[in-house]
Amino acid sequence: MGLQIGEIITKKEIQFSDLKGKTIAVDAFNAIYQFLTTIRQPDGTPLKDSRGNVTSHLSGLFYRNMNLINEGVKLIYVFDGKAPELKNRTKELRTEMKEEMKRKYEEAKQMEDIEGMGKYSRTDVYLDKQKIEESKELLSAMGIAILQAPGEGEAQASYLAKEKLVYAVASQDYDCLMFKAPRLVQNLSMSRKRKIVSGYKEVFPQIIELPEVLKELELDQDQLICLGILCGTDYNPGGVKGLGPKKSLKFVKEYVTKEEIFFALALSDKYEMNFDWKEIYNEIENPNIDKDFKINFPKVDKNKIKEILRKYEFSEERIDSQLAKFDEISEKAKQKTLF
Repeated sequence: MGLQIGEIITKKEIQFSDLKGKTIAVDAFNAIYQFLTTIRQPDGTPLKDSRGNVTSHLSGLFYRNMNLINEGVKLIYVFDGKAPELKNRTKELRTEMKEEMKRKYEEAKQMEDIEGMGKYSRTDVYLDKQKIEESKELLSAMGIAILQAPGEGEAQASYLAKEKLVYAVASQDYDCLMFKAPRLVQNLSMSRKRKIVSGYKEVFPQIIELPEVLKELELDQDQLICLGILCGTDYNPGGVKGLGPKKSLKFVKEYVTKEEIFFALALSDKYEMNFDWKEIYNEIENPNIDKDFKINFPKVDKNKIKEILRKYEFSEERIDSQLAKFDEISEKAKQKTLF
C-alpha cells in the first residue's frame, strides 16, 4: 500500500547511465515483492524449479541487479526488521485481499481464463524466512551490501540518503519522502521492457527529489507527513474517508499546522477519521532505525553464485553469460587505474 500521492507529484525520467558511479539504498522487501509479483508465467504461476521451489525472487535479484552492476551502480539492500504494531491493520487488509483474489483465481482457473488467472494470482505473494535468507545469500555472493534494519527498511534506507551515505533510495512506494529521503528512484529493478497492447515499451528509471516535491506542492516537511496521513499510509490504510490526494492537499494548505489540520477534521461532519494521528505522526517522525551501523561490500564470489543458482536449476549458459560481466567490469577498472 504505502503513501498514496503518486498522482500529484512530478517524476523526472532518467537513463540508467545517469546513476553510474552512484550508491543506491534499495528497499529490499519492496524489490523482492516486486520480483515475486511480476516475474511469472502467463497464467500467473511464479517461476519454480522441478521440486516446486519458487525462484522468481532469485531470478529478479540476479539478472536485474547484474544489469545495474554493469551500469556502474553500487547497491545496498536494506531489509525490514520488526514491523511497528501500527502496521497490523495493513497486514489484516492484505490478508483479506489475498483471500479474495485467491477465490477469483480459482474461478478463472475453472473457466480456463488464462488472462484472469494471471491477473488474480499476482496478489498471492508471500515473503517468508526462507526467501529472505536465499535473497541475502545471493546478494552477498554478488558483492551487494546488506543492511538489516531494526524496524522499517524504508526508514533506514531514507536515513542513509538523508545522511548523504547514499545517493538515493530505490522503492516503488513514496513513504521514504515522509522519512526525509532527499531522492527517490523508481523503476530501478523493473524489467527494461514492459508489455503493452501494441507491443513493448521501454521502461526507464524515474527520480523524485524531495525539495522539488515540497516546492511544487508548496508544503513543508511537517505538512507532507500530514498529507500522507490524510491520503493513507501503511499505518492507516485508506486514510481519511472522503479525502483523496487532491482534496487532502487543499485541506493541508488551508489549515497549515498539524494541530489545526486534525482539529478541523475532528470537528467536520463530512469526513471520517478512525485513527490516532499523533501516534502515526510520531512513528513517521521518529522511526526505529539504527544509527550505529556498518556497511560492508563483500567480495564477488562467482562460485557461490553458481552454486546457489544451479541448486535452483537456472540455465548454466545464462549464468556464465551474466558472470562474464564481472570480468568485463574488473578489466575496465584495471584499465582506468592504469590510465
